[in-house]
Amino acid sequence: MTIREASAKWQGTLKEGSGRLRLGSGVFEGAYSFPSRFENGPGTNPEELIAAAHAGCFSMALAAILGSEDHTPDSIHTIAKVHLGATTAGPTITRIELETEASVAGMAAEDFERLAQKAKATCLVSRALAGVAIINLKASLVADH
Repeated sequence: MTIREASAKWQGTLKEGSGRLRLGSGVFEGAYSFPSRFENGPGTNPEELIAAAHAGCFSMALAAILGSEDHTPDSIHTIAKVHLGATTAGPTITRIELETEASVAGMAAEDFERLAQKAKATCLVSRALAGVAIINLKASLVADH
């Protein structure tokens, strides 16, 4: 079984404090704070890292599903937007929007849409985020380059 890790260090109060997030692999380390999370301040935040994880996982899942049907993508580009909103439970991830574009030679748009929806439903991160009320997908097949 594979285990991945990341760490966070926080110092100070919620609004005036600051912290650092670090991936276990060491390929990323960044500052985070109340302003970077709940406003538009500099630094990263947990939701941005969730967006990166979802975009990466979805793209790999789509490549696997396309491959299982004998379609090799030339490229897949996915953007994930994680919406942080206020609910009665407190700050909550209320919606995630996935937008993907792929170049896949000889593929019909309706087949691509079907397989993209399957990737959204089956990707590990989508399943881990099942508590998010809305996960939308906009999938576009782009012309061969």
